[in-house]
Amino acid sequence: MPGDLDFSGKTVLVVGGSSGIGNGVAHGFRERGAAVHVWGTRARAEDYAGVEGSDLAGLSYACVDVGDRARIDAAPGIDPLDVLVLCQGTVVYRRGEFEPEGWDRVMAVNLDSLMDCARKFRSVLAARHGVIIIVSSVSGFKSNRGNPAYAASKAGAVSLTKTLGEAWAPEGIRVVGLAPGLVDTKLTKVTTEHPDRLAGALRSIPLGRMGTPQDMAGAALLLASPLAGYVVGQTLIVDGGLSL
Repeated sequence: MPGDLDFSGKTVLVVGGSSGIGNGVAHGFRERGAAVHVWGTRARAEDYAGVEGSDLAGLSYACVDVGDRARIDAAPGIDPLDVLVLCQGTVVYRRGEFEPEGWDRVMAVNLDSLMDCARKFRSVLAARHGVIIIVSSVSGFKSNRGNPAYAASKAGAVSLTKTLGEAWAPEGIRVVGLAPGLVDTKLTKVTTEHPDRLAGALRSIPLGRMGTPQDMAGAALLLASPLAGYVVGQTLIVDGGLSL
């Protein structure tokens, strides 16, 4: 029902909401009445001017590099908070994730920071019977050639969703997950900017197209809404059929 997707009076934080999927999710909530905060890595919101897939109009921005636990701890709190979307992510190409530096950076951002952010906002979310949405990837369910840290971190995110879902449901926090497929963002340029790779990828998607940040926003809105009020610990795969 339309009213179930009305977030007026709600407060949402999208970590990684400065561009890409996270930005689309942030605006999805904003367009439905929520006050939306986003965290990104650049010093000021103005520094995203001209960045593809970034629109910070109507959003409250803060610079927090979640790859550094101390910066998460030092970041200003948000109270009240109804929905926490953990959409941070990075990847290292050219087989850099096989080396310690690349592995550590990807795991810090893609997995460690999920727990750090969830822990930071646990009490305020419990007070509002809030929702945590952990954004992982279809890569969490299969091999990802050349990117061991990315695949492992996303598999960890899926498992963390299950474990926190069970642990924190009695506190009134509903933890759910969202696993995107191929979405046209800066992280997927290695595919989208190469016609042969892109054509091959599209052939493997039954719907015949890439996903969009708006597709992911629709799924996130559903998961955060009362329509999904009995969903706990599950990760919704939103990939146009890619993983079939």
